[in-house]
Amino acid sequence: MPRFIMLSKLTDVGATTIKKNPDRIKEVNKDVEALGGKVLDQYAVLGEFDFVNILEAPDIETLARISVELGSRGSMHIITLAAIPVDEFIARLK
Repeated sequence: MPRFIMLSKLTDVGATTIKKNPDRIKEVNKDVEALGGKVLDQYAVLGEFDFVNILEAPDIETLARISVELGSRGSMHIITLAAIPVDEFIARLK
């Protein structure tokens, strides 16, 4: 199944939400699953972004829907990247 990297930066609303309810971070994973994806790995990071998530979805359209749905809540800004495993990338270059 295709993999994607989702980079997210909290808005003020999102930061307030997770300060009051830190478990909300993992609750979003259930929302992703309800929309047809799956969170494989999730990291809180320092720097330009607040979270890095590795997701799996059946296709790019499903991932686009997930990205729009989560972004429309106003709690975060999202950048989504398609990810190609390096071995697969190398094989396609040959």
